[in-house]
Amino acid sequence: MQAINDFILAAAGQPWVLFLILACCLIDGFFPPIPSESVVVGMAAVSATAGVPNAWLLVLVAAIGAFSGDNIAYLLGRRIGTKRWRWMRTQRMQGAFRWAARELRRRAASLILVARFIPVGRVAVNLTAGATHFRHAEFVALTGLSAVLWAGYSVGIGVFFGQWFEHNHLLGAVIAIIAAVILGVIVDRIISKVRGSLPEELDNA
Repeated sequence: MQAINDFILAAAGQPWVLFLILACCLIDGFFPPIPSESVVVGMAAVSATAGVPNAWLLVLVAAIGAFSGDNIAYLLGRRIGTKRWRWMRTQRMQGAFRWAARELRRRAASLILVARFIPVGRVAVNLTAGATHFRHAEFVALTGLSAVLWAGYSVGIGVFFGQWFEHNHLLGAVIAIIAAVILGVIVDRIISKVRGSLPEELDNA
């Protein structure tokens, strides 16, 4: 266990960790299997006790990655639509795309802001916004704000829970990630109550 903690501490202080976080957050904007929240929360938990990587730098890098990924997804949606690739044509994703198109017509601003906190939902919203030619300037502004809020929220969770495990970085990261998942479910339920239920395929993701 001590060897694992030493490895985590050594890795956290390396510049490539920030590039890894940036890449995860970017790819997650259009490819939901990438667990960007877990990576950000885990590194923030380490930062709380080890001081590396810097928490504010984590927020910045995560926000830039999330914003870039969301806008790449928008451009992909505008260029190729929502049926080009096989994974897009699954029942789950098509249900998500239909939900996103309907909600974009009703209340686009609030949808784009909260979609960043729903892993599959944000991909559906990003691609659908592009495919339906939602105004790009407005999308850029809204995704910029949502990326900052999401990054701050994720790092905040990691720092809060990670600080209690000063001598066990691995355990601190694991507890913080579990807490983030639980809080994510709670946030998802609150959003569903306020905005209306997600399609069944998406809600069970």
